[in-house]
Amino acid sequence: MAISHQPDSLLQAPPSKAPRWLIGAGIVLTALFIVGPLLIIFDQALAKGLAVFRANLLHAETLHAVWLTVVTALVVVPLNILFGVAAAWAITKFEFPGKKLLLTTIDIPFSVSPIVAGVCYLLLYGSNGLFGPWLEAMDVRVMFTVPAIMLVTLFVTSPFVARELIPLMQVQGRDQEEVAATLGASGWQIFRRVTLPNIKWALLYGAVLCNARAMGEFGAVSVVSGNIRGQTNTLPLQVQLLYHDYNATGAFAAATILTLLAFVTLILKAWLERHTRGQGGH
Repeated sequence: MAISHQPDSLLQAPPSKAPRWLIGAGIVLTALFIVGPLLIIFDQALAKGLAVFRANLLHAETLHAVWLTVVTALVVVPLNILFGVAAAWAITKFEFPGKKLLLTTIDIPFSVSPIVAGVCYLLLYGSNGLFGPWLEAMDVRVMFTVPAIMLVTLFVTSPFVARELIPLMQVQGRDQEEVAATLGASGWQIFRRVTLPNIKWALLYGAVLCNARAMGEFGAVSVVSGNIRGQTNTLPLQVQLLYHDYNATGAFAAATILTLLAFVTLILKAWLERHTRGQGGH
């Protein structure tokens, strides 16, 4: 029986090139919807000169907003790293009742609007909320304070690290940890010498994404912060406040800081993606 063979040229034919109109459309759309708005931010921020731009950046309320945004991220990101690692390790390395429920619960912040999350915290910890009277009796105030900003930011950003680690750790399996355990390694030794080296790039990737979301969060924070000038305004809220004060130049000047933070995040993200590919990661 004769067996027909296709020519090698057909088997090794390179994929067809994208049409020029498709490439051109991609470039035009990118310029209109991404590059254009970014250029407008810097153009408007510098519209009245470098001196005015610098004065707006160094305004006391804007500097406080930058400080509060950074402090919130410094508190929220490490807590999310601890939660993400613990949740991913438990879900991928152990079997226990409620495992599927925990996995579903981690995804809740992705499906709930940040504004709804802020309202929920207000209904829980506000003066007329579920725990409000009890907190007032103990002379504890949660809403419209810095801790409230950190709480809602922690909720909104909680899935990022866990969701980066869980797929990777599921693919890696439990074999290496089980071998280490049979050799007498403790739980901490197994994590530090076996698990952590295998997940370090995914962990950093998740932390970068978590940090970007924490610094840019607006909806949930706007509900629980009270928008108190110079006290509970984060940088995104400060941009809105300045714009409502008809200080467009100041608003765009503050927005340049967020834009530069976004660029730094993209650079770190690209660098980490290159390392994860090089390491055979997620």
